[in-house]
Order: sequence, then C-alpha cells, then structure tokens
Amino acid sequence: MHRTGGAGPWPGGHALPRPHLADQLWEDAVFLHWRLPPSVVAPYLPPRVEVDVVDGSAWVGLIGFRMRRTRLGTVVPLPHLGSFAEVNVRVYSRGPDGSRGVVFLSLDAPRLPVVLGARAAGVPYVWSRCRAAATGGPAPVRGYAVERRRGGARSSFSVRPDLARRAEDPLSLELTARFGAHHRAAGATWWVPVAHRPWPLYPARPVHLEDGLLRAAGLTVEGPPESVLFSPGVRARLGRPSVLRTA
Repeated sequence: MHRTGGAGPWPGGHALPRPHLADQLWEDAVFLHWRLPPSVVAPYLPPRVEVDVVDGSAWVGLIGFRMRRTRLGTVVPLPHLGSFAEVNVRVYSRGPDGSRGVVFLSLDAPRLPVVLGARAAGVPYVWSRCRAAATGGPAPVRGYAVERRRGGARSSFSVRPDLARRAEDPLSLELTARFGAHHRAAGATWWVPVAHRPWPLYPARPVHLEDGLLRAAGLTVEGPPESVLFSPGVRARLGRPSVLRTA
C-alpha cells in the first residue's frame, strides 16, 4: 500500500489498495482560490455530499498543472495521451463516510480521447487548447492559458512563486492536500481516491489573471484570489472508483 502524509504538518491520507487505476506526475501546479458562501457551492455537489467549509467559507479553485508520464496501473505507459497541460475548476466536499475531497466543475484538456473517455465515466472534461507558460531566472513565473473549442470560454493566469518560503499554514494545506474526488455517474455518487506524498508548496503572487472558466461554471467571484500557491509537483496514484458509502 502507498500511504500519504507523514511529513511536517501535512495531513495523513488514506492507504490506496492495489491494483491502482493510474500513476502520473503532476508538475508546476498553480492554485488560485476564492471564498464563496456555502449556499452558493451546495447546488454543485452530488447527492449525499456536503460542502467542506474551510476557515469559515466554501472555496472555489482555479488550478493549472502539467500532467506527465501517465501509466495505466503502474505498468502501461501513455507517452502522448498521458502528457498535457490541464486547468480545472473545483470546489471542496465532504462525504458521509468522512471522505474530504474535491468536486470538479470542469477540467480542460487538449487530448480528445482522454476527454471523451472521462466524460463517458461522468467526469466533466472539456476539449480545449491548453498550454503552460514559464520563465526562469531568479524570479520565475508559471502560468496557463486555455481556450475552449466550443463556447469560446477562455482563461489565462500566471504567478510568481516565492521559493524562499514554504506555505505550511492550515488554510494552504487544507485547500491543496486533498486525496480524492467525489462525482456523480450512473445515478450514484462515486469516490475516486488519490495518494501522493507531501508536495513542496510555496506562496505566490498573481502576475496576470483573466478568467472566464468560473463564469462558464456559473460562479461569480469578487476581486483577486485570496489564496495563491505554487508547487513544482509530485507523483500521484489514482485508485479504483467506488460508490460512496454511508458512515
């Protein structure tokens, strides 16, 4: 079994039974988060899942990262289909069995077979042009740009990480140390577990933000994001989906 947690203030995750569904690298992760009233987020959650209130609020996140070196299970490589930039919009959930995860409102990706396969399983992927942008030097910048092939929604954002400091405050950890996702498919609410070691997490400041993905999801936020974070990444493993259990 692969167990998460066990380093510093990171919460301990669950054990991930074998066989694993997939293994992949998540790199150059940018996290932008805004507060929302729980009543605004609640209608977006699948049945039997409630809003996970963190620091007195519900939260919506706009997250970009590069997925690389995906393997089915831990053996079969997907060199092209499993490597791409992804941008997702997500909110935070708590199940009756105590599971704390995310609910994806959208996941934009450029690989059409991946998008079609995920949508068949009830995961709201969207076929889009997605790219990562980065500059090096003593003050690096990391960012992402998305343009949907249908509907015209687009987003671009970039941040400058402060690599001299670590983000280990409770709010930063609770918004990023998530070990699974809830979603609705085939008339049931499912739980997809994820396991990964603690990733290095750094505070960052916005350099550029122009977003239409939150609006496309039906959400309105005011002002700049309250939480802005960056991680160079981590290797993650996805477990087998299961129907959400009652406590």
